[in-house]
Amino acid sequence: MKKTFYSNGKLLLSGEYAILDGALGLAIPTSYGQSLEVMPSSTGILEWTSFDEQDRVWFSAKFDLENLATLSTSDEATSQTLTTLLLEANAQNPLLLTDSDGFSVETHLTFPRAWGLGTSSTLINNLAQWARVDAYQLLWDAFGGSGYDIACAQHHSPITYQLKNGTPDVKEIDFDPVFKDSLLFVHLNQKQSSKKAIAAYREQAFDKETLLRKITNITQKMILALTLADFEVLMEEHEALLSGVLGIPPVKELLFPDYFGMVKSLGAWGGDFVLATGDEMSLDYFKAKGYETMVPYSKMILQ
Repeated sequence: MKKTFYSNGKLLLSGEYAILDGALGLAIPTSYGQSLEVMPSSTGILEWTSFDEQDRVWFSAKFDLENLATLSTSDEATSQTLTTLLLEANAQNPLLLTDSDGFSVETHLTFPRAWGLGTSSTLINNLAQWARVDAYQLLWDAFGGSGYDIACAQHHSPITYQLKNGTPDVKEIDFDPVFKDSLLFVHLNQKQSSKKAIAAYREQAFDKETLLRKITNITQKMILALTLADFEVLMEEHEALLSGVLGIPPVKELLFPDYFGMVKSLGAWGGDFVLATGDEMSLDYFKAKGYETMVPYSKMILQ
């Protein structure tokens, strides 16, 4: 019998980098995500096919059911990553691959992989559901990271996320700003490696306690902001704080110095989406700069 699992994509509005060390972050599950379908078979192998948002195959592989060794694949690096995840899931639940003589697995994305909305985190959460194991543990044992993306995969409204003594503290919140129609996500057409970004952050010398306190304070104020102007001030403060820690200019200063609204990095600086404030003129501005992918807040957030 076919089993189907689904997980939401993610965006972190505040707390990037600092969330790794215990700062409070504001995150939203997205209306985009990824499904995983598992069909038992009698082939004696685990056959894997991944489809993109246009239903095109972007990855395929066949694995030995006994040891999960790759028998054939369209991409060696992706296959190795998947093997790592499957082995970890199987280690946490050795019964995972024992209830059939083979499996046919399909994954289906509803967003372009380049968007950075959680191709990996949605896969990990889906795998964890299939294997009936802890998704956070699967993430940490295989890759590392804060885990906020797993929380987004599992929740259906905006959340705050904080690591307390290494344990995720997730709270669903009522974040529905009156100025949401003035919020826009713009894709920078760049893909950043989260692992490299985290490593670069770890190399910096700074007062960690002060950073965590200030970022947490900004997050709390963002949630309660009543006006766009208040929210923009907080976006700017957040950018300035992390710019000082990372030694990287804020994205507005770097790419959009003449923009009339505010722009804030999301996730690993220099890639994926940024959050911009503005109006109907914003679309023309970013398009003129060569940025074609713009998603309004109301379309991005899971309703």
